Amino acid sequence: MRNIKLILAYDGTAYHGFQRQANAMTIQQLVEERLAKIFGHELKLTGSARTDTGVHAYGQVVNFFSHGTIPTERIPLATKGLLPPDIVVVSASEESTEFHSRCAAKGKVYRYRLLNTRLANPFERNYAWHFPASLEPKLMHEAAQIVVGTHDFSAFRAAGGAPVSPVRTIMSAACREAGNAILELEFYGNGFLYHMVRNLVGTLVEVGQGRMSLEGFATVLASRDRKAAGITAPPQGLYLMEVKY
Repeated sequence: MRNIKLILAYDGTAYHGFQRQANAMTIQQLVEERLAKIFGHELKLTGSARTDTGVHAYGQVVNFFSHGTIPTERIPLATKGLLPPDIVVVSASEESTEFHSRCAAKGKVYRYRLLNTRLANPFERNYAWHFPASLEPKLMHEAAQIVVGTHDFSAFRAAGGAPVSPVRTIMSAACREAGNAILELEFYGNGFLYHMVRNLVGTLVEVGQGRMSLEGFATVLASRDRKAAGITAPPQGLYLMEVKY
């Protein structure tokens, strides 16, 4: 059996997340069904991250086992006519049988986009969080540096996730102005808890509004109390950019 690794890019607007569900269309289900036509048998994808409903990806990594003989360099073009235009196979490669897209990952990069304008932009409604109140990106960037390092992120962990350790290491964090009134917040870490990035963003906007000080943000992190942190930012601004191995 060959162990095939794919990098997927997708617009998550029309899907109920990545992971297969019983009564809703997901990225995993659709890609599995379409790939089966190429490989000649049913297959099961393992994804590097379980992106939620409406969340997007530039670099979702999946792997699966197959006895199909199609060369890996032909897979991206072969899927072009089978997959809908909001899902693209960016690249394909054959890995050792030990490769596991989730367990082998050493880090992930997530980006969150904020549209900081008084009036909404209809063309960004599915791709950024429209936040009409004035924000100070420099303060948000300074606050983001507080999470760099190894910490217990219980304060930014949503209920309902897998029962795993809340301790994670963030290698870098940033808030920058990307033009056209877009703010981008980016986090590179060895792993992320359920809704962790969205909860971090929801709390950082409080700092950007002047409603929370840098010291207050540090206190929230140290509290390990989800109730002390801000709201959960909506899903459409979140992007899985890259998975590092």
